[in-house]
Amino acid sequence: MRAEKFNCTASGKDGFVLVAVLWILGLLSAAVSIYAIFVIDSAKGLPFYDERLKADALVSAALELTAYHQLNAAPPSRPTQGQFSFRLGGANVAVEFQSEVARLDLNAAPKPLLAGLFVALGANRSDAEMYSDRVVSWRTSPSPGDKLSAPGRANTGYRQREGQFPHPYELTLLPGLPPALAQRALRFVTVYSGRPEVNVRDAAPEVLAALPGMSEKLVTAVLMQRQTSPQDGEALLELLGASKQYATLEGNNALRVRANVAFDNGRRASSEVVILVFQAGDQPFSIFSRRDEL
Repeated sequence: MRAEKFNCTASGKDGFVLVAVLWILGLLSAAVSIYAIFVIDSAKGLPFYDERLKADALVSAALELTAYHQLNAAPPSRPTQGQFSFRLGGANVAVEFQSEVARLDLNAAPKPLLAGLFVALGANRSDAEMYSDRVVSWRTSPSPGDKLSAPGRANTGYRQREGQFPHPYELTLLPGLPPALAQRALRFVTVYSGRPEVNVRDAAPEVLAALPGMSEKLVTAVLMQRQTSPQDGEALLELLGASKQYATLEGNNALRVRANVAFDNGRRASSEVVILVFQAGDQPFSIFSRRDEL
């Protein structure tokens, strides 16, 4: 009887150990499977990250070449816009650049120009005047007797910056400005120009339409003049009439660069970068803002 009981107990312990070993083997098998999946997924993702690194290097090359184009010319004759392309590292890169003076500066543009842009983008005149008031109020500090901004600060129910816009996207924070209108306006505004005027030689049709006194017919005439005689800037200014006071033919050292990268395998990447080109020094340019897409 004792021998039988001893054998039964030993058999139970052996069974417990066997189950534990099977559980451990199962866990190890699962861990190996998970690690294998991780290795496979990592291997699949390596080309993507490799292309991101290549795209970043190609965009850097595009920026350096743009700065070279600017620094290679004397300041009065530097182009305010242009395009070029190059091939490098198994990819074709198309580059376009344009001076930021082609856009309305949220920190410098006068109220009539701001209101004109909102009208050109679909707002009615009274609403456009209100939106331009809020832009001016947002960017300026209150002062005694400030008839433009003091009522707005008292009644709008929001706390404005009372200082310059640090980035164009802050325009979307203005209460009362329809989000869709703010998004449309982002294509035509900047904070890197520092000029109250706009470069009518490079400006988009919507920006030309923002000039006070401009009609659809006059905008068309300006666009035709730019196409037929792109170098005759003085004739272009005279064509503007009273709107001439809001226009310029000059650029500045802030450039918006668009680089489109097309890899041989079909993948594409694009970047939009605003740079400041320096006149002299070891560093040719500095980056203000950058947006990448892959």
